[in-house]
Amino acid sequence: MDELLARIHSPADLQGLTQTQLTQLAAEMREALQRLVTTRSAHFASNLGVVELSLALHTTFDFSHDRLIWDTGHQIYPHKMLTGRYGQFETIRAKGGLMGYPNPNESPYDLFMTGHAGCSVSTALGLRCGDDHLAPDEPRHVVAVIGDGAFSSGAVFEAMNNAGGLEKELTVVLNDNKMSICPRVGSMGDYLDRLRMTPFYTGLKSEVQRILNKVPVVGDPVERFLTQFKDAVKAGMLGGMLFEGLGFRYIGPVDGHNISQLQKYLKMARDCELPVVLHVVTEKGHGFEPAAEDPTSFHAPAPFVQSNGSLSFKSKSDPAYTEVARDVLFDGMHHDNRIAVITAAMCQGNKLEPIREKFPERFFDVGICESHAVAFAAGLARSGMRPVVDIYSTFMQRAYDQIFQEVALQDLPITLLLDRAGLTGPDGPTHHGMFDLTYLRPLPNLVVMAPGDAWDLDAMVRFALAHDHPAAVRYPKATAETVEIENERAPIQLGVSETISVGTDGTIVACGTVLSDCLRAAERLRDEGLDVGVINARFVKPLDNETLLDALARSPLLVTVEEGALMGGFGSALLEAANEAGLDTTGVRRLGVPDRFVEHGSRPELLADLRLDASGIAAACRQMAKTRDSIGQALPDNE
Repeated sequence: MDELLARIHSPADLQGLTQTQLTQLAAEMREALQRLVTTRSAHFASNLGVVELSLALHTTFDFSHDRLIWDTGHQIYPHKMLTGRYGQFETIRAKGGLMGYPNPNESPYDLFMTGHAGCSVSTALGLRCGDDHLAPDEPRHVVAVIGDGAFSSGAVFEAMNNAGGLEKELTVVLNDNKMSICPRVGSMGDYLDRLRMTPFYTGLKSEVQRILNKVPVVGDPVERFLTQFKDAVKAGMLGGMLFEGLGFRYIGPVDGHNISQLQKYLKMARDCELPVVLHVVTEKGHGFEPAAEDPTSFHAPAPFVQSNGSLSFKSKSDPAYTEVARDVLFDGMHHDNRIAVITAAMCQGNKLEPIREKFPERFFDVGICESHAVAFAAGLARSGMRPVVDIYSTFMQRAYDQIFQEVALQDLPITLLLDRAGLTGPDGPTHHGMFDLTYLRPLPNLVVMAPGDAWDLDAMVRFALAHDHPAAVRYPKATAETVEIENERAPIQLGVSETISVGTDGTIVACGTVLSDCLRAAERLRDEGLDVGVINARFVKPLDNETLLDALARSPLLVTVEEGALMGGFGSALLEAANEAGLDTTGVRRLGVPDRFVEHGSRPELLADLRLDASGIAAACRQMAKTRDSIGQALPDNE
């Protein structure tokens, strides 16, 4: 099954393999990927597409000395197999196992922990310049592999502009598979499509171009085909002039599944003394027909088994908070034609396909360009629209300046939906949405909300859509829960929390969907004789000072719980408010994510490790009560 693959302990073991053996090795690597996705959700289609490219890279360069950066590193799996980690491969994305992204702590072949897109050319250029300065007598080749979906990111062109001006030797491998996670969008993709066609027309003479220039642009299907044919010829004769104009030599397109051809052109790029764009054409999902036909669904599928030519998935997830938010948007767009939805290459991840299909004129996928997404929303809002920017929490960070300048400063009615806030599970530290409360809280005019459950999320999105100022709603990658309480749910009102129960011995204040664990912790404590109430904070900004400071003043102990960074988070906001009010905060304890990056694992595992589950919350309250009692017993009677 893995006759060759099991013998590869480092890229050095690839040297001397014949083309036939390399082809066999590629097949074994694909079998290993298929075995993996029978056990857990993992990045699949993207990795199937870069097997031959990984082999060609490691047989052309010596990355024990040379430099290799993988942009948006979810296509790192074949590289990991070839760099001494195949023996651990089945642990990938499991707690304590290999990370699903590059990780310098695992291997010297991983130089950066890359989970965001578009930065590979910048970091590669930095490596090139640093190596030239510090070790000019030890030349190293530097390679960045970036997908066509990420190539439209603004940072890529900032880096290429810089690299072209410096004229530094640098190889940028453009992995063109017509996809990001969803099909790519924008004119850059159209340009690459035209370049794809150029090998067919390399030998055409100038007379043919002159004739084709006379083909009119009209609507008949045959004439449309001729127009496309003309565009392909022009692109071929220009030879990637967009890249040439930026100071890069353009080579390609090259078949990304032909190892010997890849090796040939990688050597050509390696030997060039100028920066090079090597345009490699691959097929996402290559070698596994269902994934090749539907790479979006097979980006990171649920575990599946293949039997008698058919696939069956082992489990189907229950509705998630993502779908709750989507459904509110979908309903709102039926009733208010000002609502528009913007996403950044994450239509599938944000479950927005129904909106894309029903309201194409008000749905905008801008590609992996988060800064543009938010600034674009500002333009829509100024025109009178009610835009919603739906982006993962960790990726929204990339648009922070625009949230400040174009949204908060202008006080525009824009809704920011921060999906995947908190712990994202097996994706690990590059994707955990830990910092949104900290980076959003300081901005004037911006309302920041954290729903306690699905009921809250539904009501908060509706509130945000009707609010005449900017508002942000953060929610996790998790199954949607609706808490059961005795009283009727309080409506969402600006800056007002929800008191679920009042306790004589203390109060737990839940910020976000940790609410259900807080309620379970309070129930356990009541069974033990400790009467602790629970408040659902709902608003991080504006804070419900009246309710929360009253609870602090009357509670012997108060515990805040949040699924995010403690530094500058919700608990910090409460302490700031208490300080301004002159209240004693010695009875306050904040629970959240400490000042460190959290590794990958399932969300329940990580919550338990961080003591943010019901057991951990109850233990914190128990410890505080014990400390309080011991201090009380030690005080003199007159105190």
